[in-house]
Amino acid sequence: MQIKKTIENGRLTFAVSGRLDTNTAPELEAELTVSGDGELVFDFAGLEYISSAGLRVLLAAKKAMLAAGRNMSVVNANETVRGVFEITGCGEMFGLV
Repeated sequence: MQIKKTIENGRLTFAVSGRLDTNTAPELEAELTVSGDGELVFDFAGLEYISSAGLRVLLAAKKAMLAAGRNMSVVNANETVRGVFEITGCGEMFGLV
């Protein structure tokens, strides 16, 4: 998994590529920060696969963002990744439905 972190106009974007699974989820979790007051975006254009461990990291980030009154979104998810979100019922929560 590769992570590219950018900040632009107060928006923190994590472009994640490869596989987000049990082995790589801790790496993304370690990179996450909800400091500041902008939006948090996960760009999954290069993400091939996401497991329940990856979803757990996203759900924890979403919870922290909601508590801070901030927005979080997932963009550019491919059909396979979108399918995992839909099957688990998380698609609507992340704006993928």
